[in-house]
Order: sequence, then structure tokens, then C-alpha cells
Amino acid sequence: MRRLKDSISKWGITTAGLAVVGALGLIFFYLFSEVFPLMKDADVNVIESYPVSQVSSADNRHMVLERYEQIGASLTSAGSVEFFAADQGKTMSRTQLPLPAGAKVTSVGTSTPNERLAAYGLSSGEMLVTRIDYSLSYPNDQRKITPEVVFPLGEAPIALDPQGQSLRAVAVQATGRGHVLAGITADNRIQLGVYTSRTNMITGKVSTSGKVYTLPRLPNGAQAQIIQVDKTARHLLVADDSAQVHLFSVEKPAVATLTGSVATERGQITAMEFLVGTGSVVIGTEEGSVSQWLLVRNPNNIYHLLPTRDFDSLPGAITTIAPEYTRRGFLVGDSEGYLGIYHGTAARTLLVEQVADAPIEQLAISPINGKMLILDQAGLVQVTELWNEHPEISFSSLWQKVWYEGRSEPEYVWQASSGGDEFEPKMSLVPLSIGTLKAALFAMLFAIPLGIMGALYTAYFMTPKMRGLVKPTIEIMEALPTVILGFLAGLWLAPFLENHLPAVFSVLILMPLMMVMVGYGWSHLPQSIRHRVSDGWEAAILIVPILLTGWFCVAISPHIEVWFFDGSMRQWFTNNGINYDQRNALVVGIAMGFAVIPTIFSIAEDAVFNVPRHLTQGSLALGATRWQTVIGVVLPTASPGIFSAVMMGFGRAVGETMIVLMATGNSPVVNFNIFEGMRTLSANVAVELPETAVDSTHFRVLFLASLVLLALTFVVNTCAEIIRQRLRKRYSNL
Repeated sequence: MRRLKDSISKWGITTAGLAVVGALGLIFFYLFSEVFPLMKDADVNVIESYPVSQVSSADNRHMVLERYEQIGASLTSAGSVEFFAADQGKTMSRTQLPLPAGAKVTSVGTSTPNERLAAYGLSSGEMLVTRIDYSLSYPNDQRKITPEVVFPLGEAPIALDPQGQSLRAVAVQATGRGHVLAGITADNRIQLGVYTSRTNMITGKVSTSGKVYTLPRLPNGAQAQIIQVDKTARHLLVADDSAQVHLFSVEKPAVATLTGSVATERGQITAMEFLVGTGSVVIGTEEGSVSQWLLVRNPNNIYHLLPTRDFDSLPGAITTIAPEYTRRGFLVGDSEGYLGIYHGTAARTLLVEQVADAPIEQLAISPINGKMLILDQAGLVQVTELWNEHPEISFSSLWQKVWYEGRSEPEYVWQASSGGDEFEPKMSLVPLSIGTLKAALFAMLFAIPLGIMGALYTAYFMTPKMRGLVKPTIEIMEALPTVILGFLAGLWLAPFLENHLPAVFSVLILMPLMMVMVGYGWSHLPQSIRHRVSDGWEAAILIVPILLTGWFCVAISPHIEVWFFDGSMRQWFTNNGINYDQRNALVVGIAMGFAVIPTIFSIAEDAVFNVPRHLTQGSLALGATRWQTVIGVVLPTASPGIFSAVMMGFGRAVGETMIVLMATGNSPVVNFNIFEGMRTLSANVAVELPETAVDSTHFRVLFLASLVLLALTFVVNTCAEIIRQRLRKRYSNL
């Protein structure tokens, strides 16, 4: 029967242990399964192809695909917009634009894709601005998409060049100041027009008003080739025939100036497009190079173009660039039929693949990035399915400094969402990881000395009766809900510390000094008095002095501020360049340290208390004092348990959520300033996971943060166990 019980126990314990290991493995597997799609590159599959003659009755200048991926639009050189079924290429409708008699289309320019604007440059020096809209209806519960062409500046073309020269290249952008039009004339002049429109609510007639300006010519007689305007109506970019990009400041068009000219050093520019938000531009050259350039403000508040990222080159000259609608991604086609898919913020090349046997002329991607149209020079339109769900994530975007649009330098930033579609997600895990370590560090600085020293004194110096009161009391502290501690820290402790900052430093100085003085005074009292207090009860003497010292530090705090800090220590910090947030690492260190102390105390106290009595008695018998015995015998023997206590406390501090959520301010900053807040991995997951879309990039990055947190605690605990075993082996002979 005993052997049967032993066998059952053996297999039961083994099964339970394997189940624990299996559960941990399943947690890792599940988290990794959610994170794995972030690592996948883009994939393109051709599902249909047909000749472009089915779509366009004239040369195609630009192609568009709507968000439901059912209808494509072709903007032709004949001045028409032809809508077709994207999958079969069957023409659905055709809209002829109201071109002036005798005028021909000489160029077509577009805005950022989300604005859906297209401008036709005419041989008469005029421009016609159009926008493609789609209306939805549901007859018989079936979705019906009806495309139409609207004219935001009216059906009458805008005379961009008073001299009537044909426009070789044009650009258009909808801005807060109205519609900005730009063009390059046949005689190499750069024209800029700013127009606003008003629609009569009764007649529906559109009236426009605006003015045209002539910009300075390019230096050294360079010939302008490509032109682009940004959404702020402040900057105009011109690429010339000598591999240079020129930046004009057009915030005041009447006094527009050339603020800078930069050579690409990558060959002649053949394509140039703004990404969504127009904070950066993508440039392709005849050598196949693809690079991203940012508009960066210098210390004199003057913008200049700065080459920021280079991507994998394509074999042939770049022929077309198609930005995505809501992300900093873009597609590139070259003269060898190769397709490149890239993402700017992540500095990531997602795909380089040959998809056509002839040079690629046009690329059209849907707003939801699920389907794409490819038109090559041989007149073949290919309809492709596109998988490219998480291009924003790469090792560099997660763990290295990234130069974001609108920033003056590369930075670590966590700002995963915003209210606008043009927002550039910033998902660096560095601020969250540093915030996690920062919170744990200050909590451990508070908890380790109190927990370990309290455990030593309780286990070795206190009487059993007093230990029976102290140990359960401290262990009961661990049962306090952390949400209550966080609530008290955020709403009571943080304002209290802010209003009594000198008291914090006074306590750090006066409290140890008071204890030394009380101990010194006690040791010099007559023995008749000292013998009235039994050994092990001396700690009770410190209760009243500790309370009085704490009260004194708080009471004198306002006077210290007046005497030494001009009435406000917080303002003194600010004046000396030290940021002070009300909810900061100091508050977290005290509150979370209070939560961690019971863990460290309980394990360390058991380790010290279980040191064999014959070791301590032998040390005392050989003439060592009690403190010499503690340092030379007790601490080495109990060191494995004490180290385990510290690591358990560290794991508790790293994984804590509610305290850091309520007491830190949740600002993802990268520093170890004790007077500033932070955002930890666990708090970030708790805050943002309920609000994010399932299976989105943000959703999966939060799972990655959880995986990083789990891996961090796993590595720390593994290393701690290895060190503990070595300490145990080293001191096992005592």
C-alpha cells in the first residue's frame, strides 16, 4: 500500500509539474501566434489580367481603385474619366471633362490619395481640377456603388499661366487655405495658384476666387521636371533635370523664396510623390534607388529637405510611385517590370518582385490595401490580391530611434493612436521598457533595505512573542488590493508629497540620524534602566521617536521651502531645469515598494529564521558578537533565500499594473528622473488593449509588449534560480 501511495504521489507530482510547464509553454505559444503576423512581409498574387484597351479609349495617365475594390477609374490623355469593373475590366461609365475648344491634356497631377483630387494641365496654360466621389445605395439589400466626377473649383478651367503656355507638369492639393495649384510651363516657369470656392445652396453653382503667382526660376538654368505641393500650403518641391530637388517656401506666395536645393546623389529623378500627411516625400531615380526625404525645421525655423531613409533598390529606373491612403507605405514600379513595396516609418522593404514583362506605367492601390491594379507599357492590366497588413513594424521602429515626420531628430516615442487618419503611428517599445525598469528600480530601492533589514532583525533579534506580532502583521499587508494602494498613491500621496517636498529629504536625513542617536543614548543609559527592557524588545523604544521625527519633518517643511527655496521647492526644481510631475517615480517607488515589502520580508525572514541554530551558537561561543554572527554566518547561509526574496519582489514590481496605472501619469518618457512619471508595459496593455481594434497592428504590438514582459520576467527568474543554486551549493558546507 505504501509503494502504491508513493507511486501515485510520484506520478501526480510529475504530471502537475509537466502541466505547469505546459501551461507556461502554451502562454508563450499563444502570445507568439498573435505576434507572428508582424514579422511577415508583403505578398502579391495575380488573380486576373486584361488589356488596357478594354478600360481606356485613350492613353492612361492615372488609375484609381475605390475602397470596396470593385470599381477602377482611368484618367486619360483625352480628358475623360472612364470607370470600369476592376475584376473584369468591363467599362461601366465614361465622363468627358469640359475642356476648352482646341485645348489638349498635356499633364495630369494628383493630390495625396485620400483627397482623391486630380488636376489636368492643358495646352492652353489652364488647369481643370476634379475629384472622384462614390455614392452608396442598397437596392434590394445589395450594395451599389455609383461613381461620379465632381469639380471642386467649378467646371471652368483655371488660367494658371496668363501667357497661355502649355503645362508640362502640374500638382494640386487641398489645404486649409483652399486649393493650391502648381504647374511648370513649357518655357520653364513655375506657376502657383491659391483658389477658394463657394457653392450656392440654391442653384448649386460653384464660384471661385483666387490669384496666380510666378515663382523664382531655378538656379543655373535647370529645367523643372516634377512638381509637388504639400497640404499645409507652405512648401513646394520641384525636381529638375540635374538630379536636384528644390524647396520653395510658399506660405506667402507673393514673396515665395527658394529655401534650399539638394542633390540626390542617386541619379536623375524620375518619380517623386508625397506620402500621406505630406511631411515626407519619396524620390525614385533612373538608377532604381528609392529614398524618403523629410521636411525638417532647423534652429532658425527654416525648413529644409533631409534624406532620411534609403530602401532596397529596384533593377530598373523608377517609373511610378503610388502612396498608400492612410499609412506611410508606398508602392514603386520600375522599367524592368519590378514591383517594390515599402514602408517609410519602419524603414522596411516588404517586397521586391518582378510582376510584369514590360515597364510598369501605373499602380493603383485600394484605400484598404487589399487589392492593386498594375498597368505595364505593353498595355496589360493585372488585378492582384495584396497581403500587407502590418508594414509599420520592424526591429528598428520598435527598438531604435526613429525620425518621425515633424520631429527635429530621431527619437524613442510611443504614441500609437490619434484622431486623424493621417497620423503616423509611433510604437517604440523602448519608453515602455525603460518605464517598467524605472518603476521597478525605485520600488526596489525603497523595498529592499526595509524588507531585508526588517527580516534580519525580526528573525534574529526579536523575541518570539514580538516576532509573532510583527511577522503576521507585515504579511497581511500583502493582502491589500493594489488598486487601493494605487488609488491612495494617486489621490492622496502624490499631492501630499508635492506640497511637502522638503519633508521627503528631511526624513531621509533625520530618520537614520534619529535612530543612531536613540541607539547611542540607549547604550549609555545605566544598566539598571536597560535591564528593565528584555532583549528583543528594544525596537519598541523607536516607535515614538519615529512618529515624532516624521511629524517634525512634515511640520517644518513649509518653513524650509521659505528659507531655502523661495517658497516653493517644486518651482525651484523647474527653475533649475528639473521637471517635476505630480505623479512621478517617487510616488510609485513608495506605493509599489509598500506592496513589495511583504513579499521580500516574508521570504527573507523565513530564510534567516531557518539558519541552523548550531551555526549561530557556535559563532557566539567562539567570541563573535551578535552582529558579527549576522554578517559572517547568518547572511551567507541565508543568502540563497534572501536573493530569492529580492527576485520575487522584482518580479512583482515588474508585473504590477494598478499602482503604476493610477500613480505614474502614464507618460511614456525615456529617462530615470525620479520626479517624472513613466508608462510601463503592463499599464500600457491595460490602458490600450480594450480600445484597440482586434487583429490590428496596434493590437498585435500590445501582445508583443506582453510577450516582452513575460520574457523579461522569465529570463530574470531563470538567472535568479541559477544564482540561487550556486549560492546554495557554495554555502551548503556551513
